[in-house]
Amino acid sequence: MGLPIIGETFEFMKAHDAIQLPRFVMEKVLRHGPVFRTSLFGAKVIISTDIGVNMEIAKTNDIPGMPKSLKRLFVDDNLFVNKETHRQARSLTHQFLGSQGLKLRMIQDIDLLARTHMEEGARNGSLDIKETSSKIMIECLAKKVMGEMEPEAAKELTHCWTFFPREWFRFSLNLPGTGLYRMIKARNRMMKVLKDTILKKRASGEEFGEFFKIIFGEMDGGAETISVEKGVDYIFTLFVIANETTPGVLAATVKLINDNPKVMQELKKEHEGIVQGKIEKMETADLTWEDYKSMTFTQMVINESLRMTSTAPTVLRVIDNEYQVGDYTIPAGWIFMGYPYVHFNPEMYDDPSVFNPWRWKGKDLSTIVSKTFLPFGSGSRLCVGAEFVKLQMTIFIHHLCRYRWSMKTETTVLRRFVLMLPHGSDVQISTNTEQDDSVSY
Repeated sequence: MGLPIIGETFEFMKAHDAIQLPRFVMEKVLRHGPVFRTSLFGAKVIISTDIGVNMEIAKTNDIPGMPKSLKRLFVDDNLFVNKETHRQARSLTHQFLGSQGLKLRMIQDIDLLARTHMEEGARNGSLDIKETSSKIMIECLAKKVMGEMEPEAAKELTHCWTFFPREWFRFSLNLPGTGLYRMIKARNRMMKVLKDTILKKRASGEEFGEFFKIIFGEMDGGAETISVEKGVDYIFTLFVIANETTPGVLAATVKLINDNPKVMQELKKEHEGIVQGKIEKMETADLTWEDYKSMTFTQMVINESLRMTSTAPTVLRVIDNEYQVGDYTIPAGWIFMGYPYVHFNPEMYDDPSVFNPWRWKGKDLSTIVSKTFLPFGSGSRLCVGAEFVKLQMTIFIHHLCRYRWSMKTETTVLRRFVLMLPHGSDVQISTNTEQDDSVSY
């Protein structure tokens, strides 16, 4: 269990190659087997690489497992964290980010934002993948949720985001100067800005975004009316979770593509074909849902990247009741971390350490969870925004492939529980002159 209070947190949090399971976990597995106990962040923890145990815990337990620092970041009765209101939060998110919502409300905005940011990057000669992806996501969500925001309020929210990325999964001491203290202070400021904006818009009769109307039951099929405080809490949580996941995974995916010329060549072929097809049919350049679904190889690339980059626990729970694993009992109240070791099991995937998108050929690419593929978790806490993640990644890659680009050689993708890019995620990008004469965007 390690040292008192600290446990084995420092060993657990050592940075490692993001495309591998942590050395800490693998050494423990070799010594103790696929299910073992430890102490992390001041909490008693069970870590498992056993797919059967992971799926069973995901199916039978509902409470999300997280250290106290994260619990304090999200208020106690948060719609996502609180077991009683989690179902309502999932219903809201599904209306917004489910396939139908993406098809009707999101794809055009993501397409336009990705195209605009890519054009700006090409003019400047460089583009930060993670930063650009984050901007696209936040601008898209903010527009759909809040409608138009005053420039000062939008600027204040953007500033608050800077306190989050490097401070996740820390010890839970909320003292001045600590990362947790700065996060909670930023959270309180963000929630105040959001609440003030909502109240001001309501008082003046200004138009809200579509999702705001869903949250507060102002559209057909919307949720039952909830308080402004609950709505703000939901919006904040949605933004934080979205902003801290997809941009890092997309940057890691671009790195994998950059390092595999055959993959890049096949991607360019697919996306040039889509663009050329639109020209021949005299269609607009705007991407449609049918275009998205036709990007088969791109989705194979994304699945393969998700398989390799999902090296953090994809099942995080607090054990509701005692659970028996062989001769051992997992006590109620312990945190459970289930790692997707199955993604690197050679019995399930040939040469699992090799980035090979072609392994997904002929498979159902719409599947977001199975016994051998759990990038979005499983059970009642399965990520309801999974399709949104794949849509944004696909559209981003489509527009990137319209240009000549290469990622800087010093780029590395590490993980200290969350993905990190210590040298940034810049790409050198310029207009692809081979397409310039025939394609007008």
